[in-house]
Amino acid sequence: MKTHGMEITIVFDNYPYNPELTSLWGFSAFLQLPKQTILFDTGSNGPVLLRNIQTLDLNVKDIDTLFLSHPHWDHVGGVDAVIEQNQNLHIFAPDSLSKHLISDLRNQVQDLTVIDYQATKLFDHIYSTGVMDEDRIGEQSMIIDTKAGLVVITGCAHPGIVNIAKKARQMLDKEIFLLMGGFHLLNENPAAIQQVIEALQNVAVEYVCPTHCSGDLAKEMFKESFKEKYIAGGVGKKMSLADDISNTF
Repeated sequence: MKTHGMEITIVFDNYPYNPELTSLWGFSAFLQLPKQTILFDTGSNGPVLLRNIQTLDLNVKDIDTLFLSHPHWDHVGGVDAVIEQNQNLHIFAPDSLSKHLISDLRNQVQDLTVIDYQATKLFDHIYSTGVMDEDRIGEQSMIIDTKAGLVVITGCAHPGIVNIAKKARQMLDKEIFLLMGGFHLLNENPAAIQQVIEALQNVAVEYVCPTHCSGDLAKEMFKESFKEKYIAGGVGKKMSLADDISNTF
């Protein structure tokens, strides 16, 4: 189902939000936009992902685009389950994904595009940062260009959440309205987390929703710094961005 604005629902996360849903390690978000319905990553467990989606009254068959951020199991573990329910997909996969897996997926879905280090326009107003940190894990993030500013969604932010934010700003020369997903700060000390917070404030990030691998300490520090511009994540959290931006979140 397409919407007039944009709705982002976290459908897989190790942080709980909706008590009716199952939380396991990993991340996935269900994006309903005017022209596309996108699943961002697939979490670590296909049956749990599908059950969460169904409980939220969403439909896997509505998905037309599957965006995979990077090859780690907690982000691609549900791919087979999604494809089993819906083969009419266009997959945007990072070139860091196994070449054998890319070949297998290509034969199972409608279309598959491999994203390399180049920033790439996927659809009108929707972009990939391109694969960053190629020498290590190789991860792409998604950017959605809205009237309110950029919405940037990350899987684990292995290339660095500040680097990703700077890349988005550089690509589209607009402020970041919402930065959400895994910030990969769970093993960082308070001083390092504070540096990240200040750097994101310096590149004009308005709202933040750190979840998945961001870590409890980072979540608390972001909440303290961003105050009412901090959004608690967790499986089942829904964020709406209306056309007129009047009742956002």
